[in-house]
Amino acid sequence: MSYQPPGDSYGQGYPPISPGPVSPPPGYPPPYQVTVVQLPTSGAAVASMVLGMLGVLVGCCSFGVLSVLAVVLGHVGLRDTADGTKSGHGMAVAGLILGYVLVVPMILFSIWMVLGSGMAAISSSNVEP
Repeated sequence: MSYQPPGDSYGQGYPPISPGPVSPPPGYPPPYQVTVVQLPTSGAAVASMVLGMLGVLVGCCSFGVLSVLAVVLGHVGLRDTADGTKSGHGMAVAGLILGYVLVVPMILFSIWMVLGSGMAAISSSNVEP
C-alpha cells in the first residue's frame, strides 16, 4: 500500500462554505445589530490637556503662558462637555489640573515678591548708613 496525496479530493468530507449571512432557524428572532455612536471630542479639552502637559514640561521657560492657556481652555472644555453632546471631560479636567500645577505657585510667588519688595522698600527707608 502506497501513500496517496490528497490531490483534488481534499476537503470533500466537509460541507461547502456559505456565501452569505445565515438566517436563524425557525422559531428564533432575527439577529439584531448593535450600532455604537461615538460622540465628537471637544477640541478645547484636547488642547487644554496638551498645553497643560507642555506647560509642565517647559515650565518657567514659557513664563506660564501655556499653563494659563491650559486653564482657560480647560474651563471651555468643561463647558463643552457638560451637556453630554461632546466627549473629553477627563481631558479637560487633566488640562485644568496640569495648568493649575504651574499657575497657582506662579501667583503665590508673584504675591510673595510684591509683598517682599514692598517690605524691603519700607524697611530700607528707615536704615541710615
